[in-house]
Amino acid sequence: MEAELMALATAGATALVQQMATDGWTRVRERIAGYFAGRGSADLDSVQSDLDTSQAELALARREDDAEAAADVLADWRGRLRRTLRADPESAAELRSLLDELAGESATGGRTDVHNTISGGTQHGAVVQTGTIGSLHFGRES
Repeated sequence: MEAELMALATAGATALVQQMATDGWTRVRERIAGYFAGRGSADLDSVQSDLDTSQAELALARREDDAEAAADVLADWRGRLRRTLRADPESAAELRSLLDELAGESATGGRTDVHNTISGGTQHGAVVQTGTIGSLHFGRES
């Protein structure tokens, strides 16, 4: 059972750290904080603060190409997850469910369907409705 919990803690920490650099981080942050809150002495605000600190440390590590600092963030959350799972083995099911949810979002790129409607008259020109725009060009290329 210990090896299984360690593998789950490692998978959880890896997914968590990967999500820190995505657009969906705010939602993931809330879900992870909810997982930790109420277990042991963790409260929601303190876990959210720790997650924010870790995200900032990870962002700095990536900007400075500091693999050791990035590994420290991962190791910290792996240790937290391992301690939580040891103290509350039944929480493994909740963590697995959360990881499955995150894996599903990663497989679709975190995309969701967007339905837009234009009404109220005639549009003369380009109309852009989107959730995300990577690059957009109108007119002729010179």
